[in-house]
Amino acid sequence: MSNKFQRSSPQMLGVEASTVSSTASNQPRKRVKRCCRNFVTFMCTQVGVGALIVFYAICGALAFMNIERKYVDETAKVVLSLRYNCSQRLWNITEELNLIDKKLWVNETNAVLQAYQVQIAAIIKNGYVGRSPAQIWSFPAALMFCLSVITMIGYGNMVPRTPWGKGFTVIYATFGIPLYILYFLNMGRVLARSFKFLYRSMHECTQERSYDARMEALESGSLGALTLRKKIIVPSTACLWVIIFYVLTGTIMFANWEKWSFLNSFYFCMTSLCKIGFGDFVPGASLTTAADVDAATQKLREDISADPNEVSDLQRITDQQFKLAINFIYMLLGMGLVAMCRNLMREEVKVKLKEMKEDAKLCVEDTRHRFVGCCGDPRDFYENDYY
Repeated sequence: MSNKFQRSSPQMLGVEASTVSSTASNQPRKRVKRCCRNFVTFMCTQVGVGALIVFYAICGALAFMNIERKYVDETAKVVLSLRYNCSQRLWNITEELNLIDKKLWVNETNAVLQAYQVQIAAIIKNGYVGRSPAQIWSFPAALMFCLSVITMIGYGNMVPRTPWGKGFTVIYATFGIPLYILYFLNMGRVLARSFKFLYRSMHECTQERSYDARMEALESGSLGALTLRKKIIVPSTACLWVIIFYVLTGTIMFANWEKWSFLNSFYFCMTSLCKIGFGDFVPGASLTTAADVDAATQKLREDISADPNEVSDLQRITDQQFKLAINFIYMLLGMGLVAMCRNLMREEVKVKLKEMKEDAKLCVEDTRHRFVGCCGDPRDFYENDYY
């Protein structure tokens, strides 16, 4: 028996060693699985979804900048050619007619200018804005473009021109829109819960409660009355006041930063939060980029009459790019507030509908009792007839 035990002991030791080695090899795998599980759990929270959507927008902005800045726009050369041809034709008309026939000169120049105007309008309709792709696709503008894509606002002030940019827009929207919907639902739920707690606390502090009524409720055991009393529904007027205050804050902010009028700023805030997005007013369009500074420097070199202080002014304005980050946060938080008001108003509507249902039941029951009191119960009539 001892020999057998001694012979089998090396095998058992080998099995134990393999078990220990397999356990040791599985530990890193378990750690990786645990880390992935914790990461997925965190990304499903409100903070994780908010951080993910900001990271997704920043990555999209950098990608669109890299793709669309490679687009070679020949429209600027076409516009310069049209301008030169127009000025040359005007000079030829002036040289030929001079001041001999003023009426004929006016008619000829008007025809030339009208043709030039039609050609320029057609070019602008096709997307020409007088800026190079490097100037158009700055980081602030690309960030607002990504925000308009994932939030489904669609301002339309700038669009991708390259085939790669158009294909990437489709893929970016395919994954970005569900991510924004998840953010919309989670943020609305969190803000609604927070605002409800704040409103309930303020309501309980300002409400006058009778100590005798509470003591009687406790002595009689009717805790349900207290429970119903604690259940406070946030009215829709409070939600409207929050949205109005937020829109007015954005109105003042955009009017000062974007140099818009208060009416235009209010108009932009309302159309953006309602996801209309006409595109006539977009934040970040007035922000100066490094490409604008380079263009002004080149103009200063070519044109002697240019203002030399323009470049230094543009360089000072370029340092104000942090404003766009605040605009980006304002839009995201505004969408969350819209979701909050949606949740709170939906809860109020449910309560109102429940009350209407109960009132309708009481009304029907009261009508039935009055009918029975006046005409008697029909069941009694049938019973008497049977007997």
